[in-house]
Amino acid sequence: MTTDVEPFTIPIAEEEAAWIRDRVAAFRFFEEPKGAGWNFGANRAYLEALRTHWLERFDWPAAVARLNRHPQVRVEVEPGFRLHAVHKRSSRPNARPLLIAHGWPGSILEFDALIERLAEPEDPAAPAFHVVAPSLPGYAWSDKPEFPMGPRAVAGLYDKLMGVLGYERFIYQGGDWGCVIGGWIGLDSARVTALHINGFGLRPADMRPTTPAEEAWLQKAIGIRERETAYLQLQGTKPQSLAYAMMDSPMGVAAWLAEKFAGWSDIPGGPTVETYPFPMDTMLTNIMIYLTSRSFHTATWIYAGMFIEGGFSIPAGRRIEVPTGVAAFPKDLLAFPPRPMAERGYKIVHWTDMPRGGHFASLEEPELFLADLRKFVGALPA
Repeated sequence: MTTDVEPFTIPIAEEEAAWIRDRVAAFRFFEEPKGAGWNFGANRAYLEALRTHWLERFDWPAAVARLNRHPQVRVEVEPGFRLHAVHKRSSRPNARPLLIAHGWPGSILEFDALIERLAEPEDPAAPAFHVVAPSLPGYAWSDKPEFPMGPRAVAGLYDKLMGVLGYERFIYQGGDWGCVIGGWIGLDSARVTALHINGFGLRPADMRPTTPAEEAWLQKAIGIRERETAYLQLQGTKPQSLAYAMMDSPMGVAAWLAEKFAGWSDIPGGPTVETYPFPMDTMLTNIMIYLTSRSFHTATWIYAGMFIEGGFSIPAGRRIEVPTGVAAFPKDLLAFPPRPMAERGYKIVHWTDMPRGGHFASLEEPELFLADLRKFVGALPA
């Protein structure tokens, strides 16, 4: 590592945490439609239970200590601009560099239980990795950009990050924004050797359906867009108006994020307080990462940056020729189309239709996620 790399320890941010707690304690609930469940947004019964857990049982310093068991750095990738990242080197001499990328409304917490297993696998025959898990620009402990930065610009920063850390070649894994950024890295980077994606992010220029199966996927995708992506339009066009409410309301941030984790996960019939897909400590740790770093607003800017860059289509006449592995989880918000349609944009060499799982795959189905990544990498040339 060079002088551009600083060791980093996540702060508890005691004053900020105390302000958050006071705001949570003072929150006043309000009416919701009878029998609403999650149909109209965040569910009151769940938020009431989450608030009680937050005030009575959640231990933020312990959550910070757990995250800090991973070695972390802040890396200057451009003059005056630093990215935060977990950087866990493997002891294995044949370990490969791996950049693993989160999206919104996630964080590096999505990979917390996998980082050590990726670096030091239980099975000596399994591939090992030097793991780099960055926080997106404007998220958590990465610097905040002065202006919205889109996924293609982020791809350039991630490529520089790996170079500063000393990795001339690397494998990339991503979901949500991570899979969009991964597409741009596949197009623009000379360092990346393979992509593993668990979401259909960057799209081929030609998305016209040519078979009944492709037409069915398109209609399903349109339905998902109509039901689930109003947030994307808001965060991509008027993020600052939303920020004035959210930056002053920890419970508002909790509701905004918790509703996405509920709606984008694989839960037949939708979640109740008892069947919510993730433990409350996990949800609150992720929420507190946004709150204590005061980054809810700048985390939404990547949506505006995407629109400014021109969207999420692969430029006409181009195709991602980096060997690509697909982990297709059935309830992902960014569900994959039939393979022939996806192959218009990607050189796909590995494809797994998962039996279950949703958008936050590494949290929801960590064993399936990890096994597929290992299988993909294990089949690549050494």
